Amino acid sequence: MREDQTFEIARAYDLLPHVVGASWASIWFRVNKIRRPTKEEFREKVVEYFKMLEPLTNAYPQDDIFKEMIDYIKDKHTDEIRRIITGNNSEIEKRYKRYVDYG
Repeated sequence: MREDQTFEIARAYDLLPHVVGASWASIWFRVNKIRRPTKEEFREKVVEYFKMLEPLTNAYPQDDIFKEMIDYIKDKHTDEIRRIITGNNSEIEKRYKRYVDYG
């Protein structure tokens, strides 16, 4: 698949984990007065909220013309979850540190 076909989806996945996942997770911890979650707890909560975006992976029609794009989106979604859980998403790690330091 050409980059011009995946560019916008890749940019969305650059933002969605921390804009949605980490933001909602931070609010959840704040409301529950949990000032110092572990990194693993924070990552798990981020994934919990990020997974709520999974219906977006089915946004395009199940036509042959979209098959390659749908496969790309599903793979990207799964890869982002793996990156969050393993601590390889630097934006999530920054959000965790910011929450713990400034909660």
